Amino acid sequence: MTAQNLAAVHRQQAERYGPRTAIRCKRLGLYHDLSWNDYREQATACAAALIHVGVKPGDRVSVWSENRVEWLIADMGILAAGAVHVPLHAPLTGPQARYQLGDAGVSWIFVSTADQLARLYLVRSDLPALRGVVQFDDYPTDDDTVRWRAFLQMGRSVRAVESAEIDRREAAVTPDALATIMYTSGTTGNPKGVMLTHGNLFSNAIAFNAISPPPADCVFMSWLPYSHIYARTVDIYGTMVCGSVLCLAESADMLVQNLMEIRPHLMSAVPRFYEKVLAAVQADPPTAKARLRAIFGPRVDWLGSGGAPLAPAVAQVYHDAGLLLLQGYGLTESSPVISFNRKDAFKLESVGLPIPGVEVKIASDSEVLTRGPHVMKGYWNNPAATAQAIKDGWLYTGDLGRLDADGFLYITGRKKELMVLSNGKKVVPNHIEGLLLADPCLDQAVVCGEGRSFLTALVVPHWPNLARAAGLDLSRGEEALAKEPAVRAFLEQRIETALADVSPWERVKRIAVLPRPFSVANEEMTVSLKLRRSVIAQRHKSGIEALYAEPVANEDVG
Repeated sequence: MTAQNLAAVHRQQAERYGPRTAIRCKRLGLYHDLSWNDYREQATACAAALIHVGVKPGDRVSVWSENRVEWLIADMGILAAGAVHVPLHAPLTGPQARYQLGDAGVSWIFVSTADQLARLYLVRSDLPALRGVVQFDDYPTDDDTVRWRAFLQMGRSVRAVESAEIDRREAAVTPDALATIMYTSGTTGNPKGVMLTHGNLFSNAIAFNAISPPPADCVFMSWLPYSHIYARTVDIYGTMVCGSVLCLAESADMLVQNLMEIRPHLMSAVPRFYEKVLAAVQADPPTAKARLRAIFGPRVDWLGSGGAPLAPAVAQVYHDAGLLLLQGYGLTESSPVISFNRKDAFKLESVGLPIPGVEVKIASDSEVLTRGPHVMKGYWNNPAATAQAIKDGWLYTGDLGRLDADGFLYITGRKKELMVLSNGKKVVPNHIEGLLLADPCLDQAVVCGEGRSFLTALVVPHWPNLARAAGLDLSRGEEALAKEPAVRAFLEQRIETALADVSPWERVKRIAVLPRPFSVANEEMTVSLKLRRSVIAQRHKSGIEALYAEPVANEDVG
């Protein structure tokens, strides 16, 4: 491929594949296909319109939307205009969006729903750089907001005039040119704007596809938020560079149904999805493997997992069912993929081998360092944070890990999340949580114990599975059942079994049973479904303190 930037890749692929399907999505109960020709035509119309309204190369343009076809078209339109895409996570509040839009100096924004537009209205007066708004949904407004269809039509009307400028801008975009500013979800404080170049994203997509080439005429199921780097690179640009069909799930809630309708070859997801599907089928153990296989369908080649640690026990169950579930590792600052398991070279408990062109080494304190074309340009407007993260070309990931004799990478924890007990023993909480979540009766778990003499945990049961295993009557309600000593005792026994092989100080001594799961909506999880430990700890402070109100037998373990 001769292209040096993502806009040029898109143009070349449209010229190559023409009438073939590029995108498939479901609307009003029916699946609709968008050809490569139409994809390119609409993206070019969007670019022409952006140029016509005064967007200059390097200007920041935002998309605040859930996954939808318009998101993909706007993304390519922004890049074709030589601008920088600043995507916002769909669930952001107005003040959260205000910070990111203001920090990036966004000049134009695409919004999807009336709800998003209302949130934007609340903060628009605080955004002096914002000059225009385009709405995807066709709903009435009382201001100067431009409707998506009208915006594209404006682009078509001036395309003959602006086509030379589009070509000029595309040719001027070098691999080192900024393509996007992606604000990290942030488990604490304000997020940082990660600057990723065309070369970062393009090289990462090509290298990812090279490790396990997709099958011919590949159909890729996509549902992770495009405002998150994992889906942005692997789903969007990964399918673009190999000409696969990108299928958009209707929503996370509809994903299982969409899988059974589409029968994809590949998909990417986070561990929580695979855990929830597994917990659902394990309700009937004799049929679990067959049901698991039926959900993903007969065409599936392999399944990808990233964004958080995948418990090896979960991957093993999928493998035993004939589904190759491979996990990888990366972060927003690395575009994101650093390592990934391959179809022909995998170790389920690892996060795989470094992908082509990517270097990995382990520092003296066990921190994972990486170097290569995938490493970000830096943090937007934050040279101090950039200097702290990148030293001598190496990106300091903040994760702890090791490399085995075969070069496979293992992530052993997060430097900032490493717990130190009062006796000096160190605990990696997500390792313990992964062992707990292999139990079908547990849906979520948060291990606590920093500075304490023993570990405790906040656990959310998988209520249907727990009801079947313990003979509970769910009609009593989850709130009431969570308070039952018998429920807690039943789960404590299963947790003791799950942690039988860990060190004494890594065993959970007491638990609090919560009736409802942690969620993005309640700001207890990031959009990539990572736990916001500080938020959870603060909200459940009294409950956690109660777990430590009395000592336990042999609490000073180890």
